[in-house]
Amino acid sequence: MHADLTQGTIRHNIMKLAIPAIIGYFFHTLFNVTDTFFAGLISTQALAALSLSSSVFFMILALGIGMSEAVTSLVGNALGKQQIEQARHIALNAMVFALLLSITLSVVGVICVPFLVDALADPSYTKIALEYIYLILYGTLFFMGAFFSNALLNATGDTVSFRNILIFTSLLNIVLDYLCIYLLDMGVYGIAMATIVSEAIVFGYLFMKVRKTQLWSGFGSFRYDPTLMREILTQGLPPSINMFMIAFGMYIITYFIAPFGKEAVAGLGIGMRIEQIFLLPVIGISVATLAIISQNNGAQRYERIRPTIRLTILYGWMISTVGVLSFFLFANYFASLLTADTNVVAQTTLYLRVCGLASYAFVVIFVSISMLQGIKQPAVVIPVSIYRQVLAPIPVFALLAWLDMDIIAFWIGIDVIVFSSALFLWWYGEKTLATLPRE
Repeated sequence: MHADLTQGTIRHNIMKLAIPAIIGYFFHTLFNVTDTFFAGLISTQALAALSLSSSVFFMILALGIGMSEAVTSLVGNALGKQQIEQARHIALNAMVFALLLSITLSVVGVICVPFLVDALADPSYTKIALEYIYLILYGTLFFMGAFFSNALLNATGDTVSFRNILIFTSLLNIVLDYLCIYLLDMGVYGIAMATIVSEAIVFGYLFMKVRKTQLWSGFGSFRYDPTLMREILTQGLPPSINMFMIAFGMYIITYFIAPFGKEAVAGLGIGMRIEQIFLLPVIGISVATLAIISQNNGAQRYERIRPTIRLTILYGWMISTVGVLSFFLFANYFASLLTADTNVVAQTTLYLRVCGLASYAFVVIFVSISMLQGIKQPAVVIPVSIYRQVLAPIPVFALLAWLDMDIIAFWIGIDVIVFSSALFLWWYGEKTLATLPRE
């Protein structure tokens, strides 16, 4: 049986879903932190290469993440309506969709990556960056399979399975990184290999858990549904573009920061990873928001939607306050855990103390997007993402570069852009909620 999120207190449902998701995403981020730590032990060039590769590779994964969120919404709405057979039908088509998507992204990635990397990288670490990202691209199937399997589990109210497997594999990744780098002398290629092996285990476990739910009826009952495939694509495109734009925004930032040197690029990469750790509770809250609102929207329990939004934003802001204070007090210490290069530590500290303030805005952005997905009205996400990641940053950063401004001006520019995006999404979300039927 799936968890009925249309019943019980909203506060309890948020905690029941968000806490396991937060723990799971913490250990998922530990993958990146571990890889960053070992890359820093190799060289500053390796650290910069990993930072650059992450922004490029995330553009590929972003499409899978967004599409999988659409699956959570569609299955959650079906479960809310008690349409179990329809939910099973969606689940089977979703897994086939994941397979087709992984093949497409691998091929497109291999073709496009050299151009993206060459546009940014200093020659001293171009080869290292390509070495890492090519191997990761060959394992796209495991990433897509894990995203879609977890999306199905989230729709049933299960965020515990994701937590459990990521605790195991994040610890395994530490061992594999050590073996590949120090015993096998594989360098950055070994870091990628460790990630692929760990992600394959994540996919295998989550898929096994899906097979044990009421959503699974076996591939023998699969019936290709082009209409449903288009619906997954339609519902998934806005959040996919949003995620892609986040990744592309990272690429744009890296492009404008690269002239400040490899230490600045490495500091940006470390800063983003530390920032991700403190944003994990917010991501967990947004996962809970999507699952709760999807089921309640399907069950036409509209009166439970607005209280869910208010509580999740409140919790997110409380957590953000802890994060912002931590950045101001301990940013230097956090950075020194991942690199011994004092210049990189200084760059990371500056980034965290300025851009960390945007965490308040990210709460509103993540929760608003989850709400719009849950009520199946995510179209506005596309223009907002394009504004936040492309239309605003390019002219702003280009102007700052032309004026020869210091790097802190770029970080302040990011804060302004993120807060303006959050303000618009909050206004639009309130306007959209007002159109829903009253209880």
